[in-house]
Amino acid sequence: MNKVNKLIVSINLEDRERDLGELIQAENKIYFKYFKEFIDTGIEISPFKMALTEKILSAKLHPFDGLFGVFNDSLPDGWGRLLLDRKLSSEGISLHQIGPLDRLAYVGSKGAGALIYRPMAETVLLKESVLELDVLANDMNQVLKGTSTVVLDKLFQLGGSSGGARPKLFAGYNSYTDQLIPGTTDLPEGYEHWIIKFPSSSDPFDIANIEYAYYKMALDAGIEMNESRLFKGLSGREYFGTKRFDRVNNQQLHMHSASGLLHDNFRLSNLDYGHLMDCAFQLENHIEAYTKILRLAAFNVYGQNRDDHSKNFSFLMDSGGLWKLAPAYDLTFSSSSYGMHSTMVAGESKMPGRKHLLELAQNFSVKNPNKIIDRVQDVLLSWKKYAIECGVSKESTTLINKTIQNYKY
Repeated sequence: MNKVNKLIVSINLEDRERDLGELIQAENKIYFKYFKEFIDTGIEISPFKMALTEKILSAKLHPFDGLFGVFNDSLPDGWGRLLLDRKLSSEGISLHQIGPLDRLAYVGSKGAGALIYRPMAETVLLKESVLELDVLANDMNQVLKGTSTVVLDKLFQLGGSSGGARPKLFAGYNSYTDQLIPGTTDLPEGYEHWIIKFPSSSDPFDIANIEYAYYKMALDAGIEMNESRLFKGLSGREYFGTKRFDRVNNQQLHMHSASGLLHDNFRLSNLDYGHLMDCAFQLENHIEAYTKILRLAAFNVYGQNRDDHSKNFSFLMDSGGLWKLAPAYDLTFSSSSYGMHSTMVAGESKMPGRKHLLELAQNFSVKNPNKIIDRVQDVLLSWKKYAIECGVSKESTTLINKTIQNYKY
């Protein structure tokens, strides 16, 4: 593998591809320069950290190994990074020789959002064969255990650019025929872009059902989410799937995480929901942004979703450069590595409650915050009803119900 020292970055919006500029690595530092033609569009792909300028830009080494956050958002992490690392190792490539530009070349045009990196590393595209979820789940377990190299190419093509810790794949889903096919490229008519998740070794066996119940609760609490559902394998085992919000038919939307926008290292973060409120308002330019973040904060607090880090909040930009908060995702019962919320609520991360949510609301002059919080609480206190409807096991239902009911409201 030849070392990548230069990439052309493009953005594909509404099937129109525009060249953004060049990424160049020289003397262990990464530089970016916009093309003049793109500067003239006035579109800012990363408003807080990458102003439109003819100057040569460079980011600090931390937190993204010298990349700007908008490009780091294209890189796989967690499961996707594991797949890429093992694929490279299986080809005899030392991971010590692989830099950020090499990884972006492997992402090419397959990443989340609308950014494209050329020249792309060569990969073999999968044919439109039907996916069998149980087989893929078994393949993923083999990769997690480190015992399989045969399935690496297949899994990398299906979900090698996906983020998050849990194994997942990009798929095309036809709701009329109930068929799934690989979904990393343009899909045939009748298919839509979906993401399907698989349990990690530390997840309960009914994690898909739990997340589906949380999806149902979030909708009833007034939180916007993309369509989600449970998919069944031949064994009857169920897997959680959600329609991609960075794809409309085969058109792409530019996506930027809060982590990338704010250059926040989500693993060592001091982020507060107040920072998210400020970020959302600056991008949307509407006070409703505050309400949306407060509702999410309340849901994560009372739903015990402690893995609410900055990569789990994103924003979308359309072809005219207008931004909005992306639909919520990764809402489920979970803990963080230290048993605290990854994102603080008015400075509190261990046991945030109504006091902290109201302080947050007051800081941003949110109207009727108690009404918002009460609606979220009412939904979450009905957890058992949602759990039964979504097929959650009795054990998980009892455990989560006890945690929610006993939390200090």
